[in-house]
Amino acid sequence: MSNISKLAYVDPSARLGKDVTVYPFAYIEADVEIGDGCVVYPYASILNGTRMGRNNKVYQGAIIGAEPQDFRWNGEQTYCYIGNDNVIREQVIINRGIKPEGGTRIGDGCFIMAGSHIGHDSVIKGPGVLGNGVKIAGGATVEANTVLSSNAIIHENAHVGEWVLVKGGTRIGSNVPPYTIIAHNPAVFYGVNSHIMKKKGFSEEDIDAAAKAYRHLYQTQTSVFNALRRIESDIEDTPLRRNILDFISGANLRIVGVNQYDY
Repeated sequence: MSNISKLAYVDPSARLGKDVTVYPFAYIEADVEIGDGCVVYPYASILNGTRMGRNNKVYQGAIIGAEPQDFRWNGEQTYCYIGNDNVIREQVIINRGIKPEGGTRIGDGCFIMAGSHIGHDSVIKGPGVLGNGVKIAGGATVEANTVLSSNAIIHENAHVGEWVLVKGGTRIGSNVPPYTIIAHNPAVFYGVNSHIMKKKGFSEEDIDAAAKAYRHLYQTQTSVFNALRRIESDIEDTPLRRNILDFISGANLRIVGVNQYDY
């Protein structure tokens, strides 16, 4: 049975699942779906077009499904999709999409810390962590098992691969390949994310292969195109190697920390 405070505003047409808790002064608009077991704390706002799964916690002052901050949006009905088991802390803003198809999408198991902003049509696949004050522009993609440290900035349409650590305050204006640590401004390759990979069960062989791949990409003074050929010839074919090659090829060879004209 849900526990909805009489001091909260919940539009009669909003659809709330079982065991949902809504605290005083929370605000839930029409055309909202909230799954079982969610908690909406005081002064949080869940706006129209939001589709939220199970067991999410939305803390004070957060705004989910805010209108997109993009001049291409002309008032269409658009959406923001939130998965399951997410923690959305204080003052987070998540904009919905700018077109009826697509939409902003947060996966499962994300921990989104205070003051973060996720722009329209971005995809945060989860699980993952966004530190305090992270800013993600429209159309960006962040793959699973990635950590964006506090005040990192992800520019429009950037793609951040899986098992990545972006250090605090770093600005990402391009694409970050998987298994890397990226730091500083301008952003540079800081190493392989080996500590987390070890903790999560990657073998020493996989970690060594990733390190060797990124030596070819970042430390040989060759083009990205030639680095890919060297990775193919020098490293055993494994799912990890294929993931690296597919990401770089899919990014049209435009990779953070590499001269964008060195194809």
